Amino acid sequence: MCSPEIVRLARDGAPRPSRRAVFGLAGLTALAAMTPAPAVAAPRSGVVDLTHTLTPQLPVWPGNPPMGMVPVAVHASGGFGQFALGYWEHTGTHLDAPAHRVAGAATTEALAVDDLVAPLVVIDISAKAATDADAVVTLADINDWRSRHGEIPDRAFVAMYSGWEQRLAAPSTFLNLDGNGKPHAPGFSGAAAEYLVAQCGIVGAGVDTLSLDCGIDPDYGAHTAFLGAGRYGVEMLANLAAVPPKGATVVVGAPKHAGGTGGPCRVLALT
Repeated sequence: MCSPEIVRLARDGAPRPSRRAVFGLAGLTALAAMTPAPAVAAPRSGVVDLTHTLTPQLPVWPGNPPMGMVPVAVHASGGFGQFALGYWEHTGTHLDAPAHRVAGAATTEALAVDDLVAPLVVIDISAKAATDADAVVTLADINDWRSRHGEIPDRAFVAMYSGWEQRLAAPSTFLNLDGNGKPHAPGFSGAAAEYLVAQCGIVGAGVDTLSLDCGIDPDYGAHTAFLGAGRYGVEMLANLAAVPPKGATVVVGAPKHAGGTGGPCRVLALT
């Protein structure tokens, strides 16, 4: 049921809702009935969408508010529709700029555009993640990938596929909080992240979970290694099972707001 404020905005087409209307519970209830859109199979066109549809029901990092959406213009009044959006930068499929971890580091608008189009490497750890929620990409996983597929291309974007998106049907299992409110989900080990930066020259890394680190890493080793070296990360990727381990190209539609530490982005794989 919509709050009175949302009903009034929709009826009157008011152009300037209050901050509370945009960012508060009113914005969340506008789409409360929606559920996360399931990942879709790869289309025949050779373009795979690696982006989850952003809705208020999509899981966010514990303590962060879900996105909010408030109608501020309607077709019946003025001929145009428009929503005011409210969300924290690190919501949905989103980019981590180096400044997210390192004070004074590169922000969203400073990212090199050449780094946003890159060879895509997918390292599949779904088998061990199925039985270990704290599984990580290790040096052994990287070496196993290389034994199967050859060298990691220069200036690649390396993504972890853990199969975690299958848990979105029950969002609490995607967050996977323990009794202390600590999330448990796969990520990169700090050692693997350091290796990919120092030895493979990657431009960025991605995961299909909410964090580059596994949930129990108290030191955020992967964040520190990737972002501390000036690379970017993309979290909560979708449909990685629909792209090959090697041979595709990733296109990251990164946000570009001044001083940003990250933001929702559209990510495509060209196969």
